[in-house]
Amino acid sequence: MATTAPERPQEASSLNIRPMTPAIGAEILGIDLGAPDIADRIPEIRAALLKYGVIFFRDQHLTAEQHIAFAREFGELEIHPATPKDQLNREILRIAHGPDSRGQENAWHSDVTWREKPSLGSILRAVEVPEVGGDTLFANMHLAYERLSVSMKRFIEDRTAVHDIARVFAKRLNKRPEELHEQYPPMRHPVVRTHPESGLPVIYVNTAFTSHIEGPSEKESRWLLDHLFATAADPEIQCRFRWQPGSIAFWDNRLCQHFAASDYFPARRVMERVTIAGDRPFYRPPMD
Repeated sequence: MATTAPERPQEASSLNIRPMTPAIGAEILGIDLGAPDIADRIPEIRAALLKYGVIFFRDQHLTAEQHIAFAREFGELEIHPATPKDQLNREILRIAHGPDSRGQENAWHSDVTWREKPSLGSILRAVEVPEVGGDTLFANMHLAYERLSVSMKRFIEDRTAVHDIARVFAKRLNKRPEELHEQYPPMRHPVVRTHPESGLPVIYVNTAFTSHIEGPSEKESRWLLDHLFATAADPEIQCRFRWQPGSIAFWDNRLCQHFAASDYFPARRVMERVTIAGDRPFYRPPMD
């Protein structure tokens, strides 16, 4: 049974990297993501993202335009349906909570799995944070898969789950599920996806958007999903990040799930997220 992230070939890097746990996460020190020559560092940053699953940066007081420009170095950007249509920089999703709005992101999830091509990753910047609380936790869902029994791996490896935007955003956007489904129909994705760059198998169901697994009865599907959802809650496959103004987290949405602790109410917490488009999930059986 795997207890740490698998070893991968080491690449030469000039980055100052400080791993956070054996399983996931690293801080990258002494770098300015808004620097004019940041494009030269992108290959190293991308390699660090693939190795650690989520990478963190401190004291990055970027403008909205710099935030977007940095994210665009990694691919095409998404516009979230919750972004106001009259917002100037629509690539930015602003997530703000305070005395009149308790945080609602406090469940283990992967972002936008209701899309046909869910995101590669997200770059989240802290604008305003509470004095205490409001941490974000990240879980390595490849290690979650590795900790399953052999029989459970075989049982789920060729199964398909349905992901539905309406589970979360019908209420938040004040729309009927049928309205949302006209633009964003429920999507079928493998229960276990193969990471397109590392080739690692990853549990790819989450509490926010996965409605059911096709094939089993409703009761069996619920039992199986509850079992798989719970795998993210293992502290030995997690890291926890404490925010400061100007902190940035960049996570690989294909590998990890995250949980924003909403323990700071009624204090104020304001974050801005730019999300990089990904590709359609697939499953490829590992070679013996």
